[in-house]
Amino acid sequence: MPAMKTLENDADVDAFLNCVENKRRAADARVVTDMMLGITGLAPRMWGPSIIGFDRYRYRRRDGSEHSYMITGLSPRKAALTVYVMPGFSAYADQLARLGRHKHSSSCLYITRLEAIDLTVLKEIVTDSVAVMRRRYHS
Repeated sequence: MPAMKTLENDADVDAFLNCVENKRRAADARVVTDMMLGITGLAPRMWGPSIIGFDRYRYRRRDGSEHSYMITGLSPRKAALTVYVMPGFSAYADQLARLGRHKHSSSCLYITRLEAIDLTVLKEIVTDSVAVMRRRYHS
């Protein structure tokens, strides 16, 4: 299997956010970063060159290799602010219906304007997903 591309590193989160061209996206990312800091109680860390992650879990691939990945995180992408919810969204249909304007894939939530969503609902989703991952991998 190929090596992991997105690894935790010591890059400066604030310096990364200061370089985001879209200033609204950078400001939205700061709001969500602060929210995730409050939920996890852990400082943000860079994962790869463009993902801000919180906490980590270890898992084993089918080939037997062990890897770490963030439990939750975000990235101020050009098209949208991407929020990573590692357990996926299958258990969050009710919250997604109340969230506001967004798109999502299996583990990524795409938000073009933070003001268009309900931050309380986003906090519910992230809080629950962090708890699920911590129970699953930290016990």
